[in-house]
Order: sequence, then structure tokens, then C-alpha cells
Amino acid sequence: MDSTLYPMLFAPVYKDIMWGGTKMAGLGRDLPELENPIAESWEITDRDNGQSVIENGEYAGKTLREMIAMSPTSVVGPKHKADQPFPLLIKIIDAAQRLSLQVHPNEDACKILPGAEPKTEMWYVLDADKNANIFAGLKASATKQNFLEKMADPSVEELLQSYPARKGDAYFIPAGRIHAIGAGNLIYEVQQNSFTTYRVSDWGRVGKDGQPRELHVDEALQSIHFTDRMQPRIAGDCSTITRNKRNHLITNCPFFTVEELRLTGTFCDDTKQESFHTLFSTGAGFEIEFDGGSVEVPGCRSVLIPASVGAYKIKVAEPTLILKSML
Repeated sequence: MDSTLYPMLFAPVYKDIMWGGTKMAGLGRDLPELENPIAESWEITDRDNGQSVIENGEYAGKTLREMIAMSPTSVVGPKHKADQPFPLLIKIIDAAQRLSLQVHPNEDACKILPGAEPKTEMWYVLDADKNANIFAGLKASATKQNFLEKMADPSVEELLQSYPARKGDAYFIPAGRIHAIGAGNLIYEVQQNSFTTYRVSDWGRVGKDGQPRELHVDEALQSIHFTDRMQPRIAGDCSTITRNKRNHLITNCPFFTVEELRLTGTFCDDTKQESFHTLFSTGAGFEIEFDGGSVEVPGCRSVLIPASVGAYKIKVAEPTLILKSML
């Protein structure tokens, strides 16, 4: 099967949530009409409540789970097992309203929290309104006691590191770091394949039934790293794209690596049969050439390059910014 694998395009899995927005329409997609605004597009997903289905090539119609079950090392990498899910969940988040103040557990917290899955993630700002903000981590002056006193009140925001959202900036959100995506943001997210989120506050918001959403205060307090004061923001490269350039965004994370490829011409890369690569262009489409042929990737779409593909080339017709993730 190795010799027949190729770069795979998937049908996005859309999720409607009350805080969703309209920025997803700017990605040039035909969006479904759902009950609530579209809040998330699950670009590459292997979960029971969202499964990627291949759109192109010989395996069109098969799910990512089926592909991994057939040949886990070819798709993911040499250490992967057939019964293991794809290790990442890649999303686009469209937040018209502020998301809840929340935290995700790490491996140690999961040992004492039944059913929990560890979750470290990163965000890349694709677009943002003028006054949009990102909240990530506690201020250096914040104490655990301050947080406990204010966490049920909107004034808890005073204890959070807050940043003006800027297109091209990235944020690292390791498990245990308190965070919230502010209103007016369109975010590309790479995360561990997990669905565990503990809400500390939903800012007094209520659902269509007039009732507040469930909070998970006890679980959150067992997950928050109160000594974490690291700066989460990775400032974006604002220079004009004039030559091929690779920016390393997330490198010291044991769960994934993320790079920003700023391309003006052909770029050569190689999975080395060690890990899959995922690519997402923030604008124009591009072409992938590999030993078995070529695949056209539309703009603002995600593509999975299986580990077994090996050497490949990215060809662009105009200056293009591509986000790449791998293990």
C-alpha cells in the first residue's frame, strides 16, 4: 500500500456553536446552512464525533480512520499502531463572541480525572477585527489566591495576559495554561487529538434555553499550572514575501512541530518516512509534486501528506504563506 499513498484532501467537518461567526466565508468555501453560526472547521480529524473523509484520488470516500487501520506506519509514521487515532486535530476557529475561559489537562492531570484526554495546542491568527484580543496565561502579578477569588467574576480578566490579536501572530497553549480566544478572531489551530476542555467561566453567557453552559471548576483547578508565567505570543513575520523562507513557530513541543513557509517558488521537502506532514495555505492554492504524481491543493484548504510519500515539492504561482505541522 505504501507506494499508492498520495497527498490527501479531506472534506471539512463543520461545527455550529452559538459563539460562531461569519469569517469562515472569507476562505472561499461553500458553507452549509446550520442551526447556529459555523464556529469550527475540523480540517483533519479522527474522532467519533468528526471523521475526515478523503475527497481525492484512489481512496476517495474512505475515512482517515480507515486509512490508518489499513496502514498506520505509512500514514502517520513508523511508531504508530493501527488501533491508535491520528495524533492531531487540526481546526479553523471562527469566534464572533469571546470563547469561555478554559484550560486543558496534561498527562498527569488525566491520571486523576476520569475520561480526560491531554491537550496541548497552538493558534495562528488568520484574521482579526481591529479590537480583537487573545488571552493566554496568568500575569506575573497574579496569584492563585487572586484567581480563586475572582474566577467567578468578569474581573478575572484583569489577571490574564492579554494581547491585541494580529494577523500572522502565533500562540503556544500547553496543557495547564489558562486561555480564551477573544471575539473577532479567525484562528488556525493545531492540537493534540483531544476533546477535553474545562470551563472556568463563560462570562455570564446563556444558551438558547436561557441556561448557562456547564462549568468544570473542580477539574480546571486540578489542571491549571498556577506557576506558569511564560509569554505565549510568537510575533508574526511582517516582511513582504520575496524569497523562500522557513520560520519555526513551535519546535520544543513533544506533541507536534509547526512551521511557517513563506514561498515565492518551488520548495523541496521530505517526510523521510518519519512523520506525516500537513499543509495549509493562508491564501493562494499550490501544487504538490511527489514520486507518484501531483496534487492541486486549493487555497485555504488542508492537505495531509502521508509519511510514506517521502520527498516532495511545493510549487506556488505567487507569493504564498503555508503552515506546516508534523510530529
